[in-house]
Amino acid sequence: MKKHIITTGMLLFAAYLSAQTVTGTVYNDINQNGKKERKEKGVANVAVTNGRDVVLTDKKGNYELSISDDAIISVIKPAGYNVPVNNDNLPQFFYIHKPQGSPKAKFDGVTPTGKLPKSVDFALTTAKETEDFTALVFGDPQPYNLEEIDFYARGIVADVQDTKGVVFGLSMGDLVGNDLSLFNPYIQATKKVGLPWYNVLGNHDLNFDAENDNLADETYEAHFGPANYAFNYGKVHFIVLDNVMYPDPRDAKGYWGGFREDQLEFLENDLKFVPKDHLIVLAFHIPISEPEANDDSFRDEDRNRMFRALKDYPYTLSLSAHTHLQRQDFFNKEDGWLQDKPHHHYNIGTTSGDWYSGKLDEKGIPISVMRDGTPKGYAFIHFNGNQYSIEYKAAGKAKEHQMEVFAPKVIAKGKRTKAGVFVNFFMGGKNDKIEYRVDNGKWEQMHHVEAQDPSYVELVYEWDLAEELMAGRRSSDPVISTHVWRGSLPANLETGEHKIEIKATDMFGKVHTAVKSYRIEMPK
Repeated sequence: MKKHIITTGMLLFAAYLSAQTVTGTVYNDINQNGKKERKEKGVANVAVTNGRDVVLTDKKGNYELSISDDAIISVIKPAGYNVPVNNDNLPQFFYIHKPQGSPKAKFDGVTPTGKLPKSVDFALTTAKETEDFTALVFGDPQPYNLEEIDFYARGIVADVQDTKGVVFGLSMGDLVGNDLSLFNPYIQATKKVGLPWYNVLGNHDLNFDAENDNLADETYEAHFGPANYAFNYGKVHFIVLDNVMYPDPRDAKGYWGGFREDQLEFLENDLKFVPKDHLIVLAFHIPISEPEANDDSFRDEDRNRMFRALKDYPYTLSLSAHTHLQRQDFFNKEDGWLQDKPHHHYNIGTTSGDWYSGKLDEKGIPISVMRDGTPKGYAFIHFNGNQYSIEYKAAGKAKEHQMEVFAPKVIAKGKRTKAGVFVNFFMGGKNDKIEYRVDNGKWEQMHHVEAQDPSYVELVYEWDLAEELMAGRRSSDPVISTHVWRGSLPANLETGEHKIEIKATDMFGKVHTAVKSYRIEMPK
């Protein structure tokens, strides 16, 4: 009897022959009705992807891609064009192809999409984009219930509602807290910002009953579309990636930061069509940095492969959230970065702050200061060509509130003291310059310290020292902050009030100021 030997190569070739293809046109939707009409011309050289491969449309706007029965085809918005948004302000740049729908799970995924259309077309409309623009970024809204949706809506969304001069928003994952039925309430709250709104998948946005990572985002896809996508605005190319591997490939328990092979191929294929002088902004949920020596929160080989893909791009920025802290990290060659100029990774503070904890404000909303002393808030990223600057805004505070200053209220005249002035500069990094002076004296440089923010320590222990039960929920214990500075206070001045002035120069050259005072009294 003759034996038939089937090799891996033969199986791959057979799969290739049986693979479907999708074709369509990217076109200028002049009347904005979402249907391609004969008079509406195709748009050439626009990137389209199946989540792995990336192709450019031809001179007539046509494209062709391979497609499986579990795929999302998406157009990569070119600069100078808009994609449609639905009634919830969610950009509609994708087509989901799941003929059988998502597998049955606790939370519903995509309903069956049926037979693949003969043509999957994508509408664009011309737009007056400038290279000088601003994006609004939210970290971790993460409501666990409808009460926290209300906190998010009144404490964050209302704070930015109808903000002028911003072109789109982006939420950095953990859109909700495990209960995926809250996706719709989150969407309804966020739409009131009044901007086209993009989203990132977080570890609390997963289908936890999924057995494979590529099925852990089915409910997310049903609400927001692909978890991996890209778009252009001005001279900036944005790449959004799901970097939550679930289940953890090491032991199938929990999750791990990293990427699947198809995601890394998408990144590499996408970058082939991006000019080298453009700014590349990558957005994902879990930080690629591992601040503690024993912190194996991100797979090193994936970070290194991402760095290799970026090695010829001199202008880069990456964004994350997840930690409910705020920090600035810079990757050098010893960290695997392949350029002389360090790569900036910004781990943004969150809109939920310390998970909606802390005292209640005058509106009954938790103040929710984060464990490193950063107030809950959000970031504005200002772009100018391939350059950027970042501004953090504490929710409910004036935009000038960029630091918290802690100093003793009173010290003894002429007595040596270990008491000092501490500054928590929310957007700070250890290389920033923080100066102070007392009573219009000489400006002196403050010292960066690895310490808990005493202002936050005071907030936390107010709960433990209270004689009566306080409204709200006790904040989390303090942690070491990466943006605290210390200076000594003179005790040999005249008795009475003395003014402390703070001057902080951020990494973008912008100067921020604050004032505090302390009192000197004769010792008793």
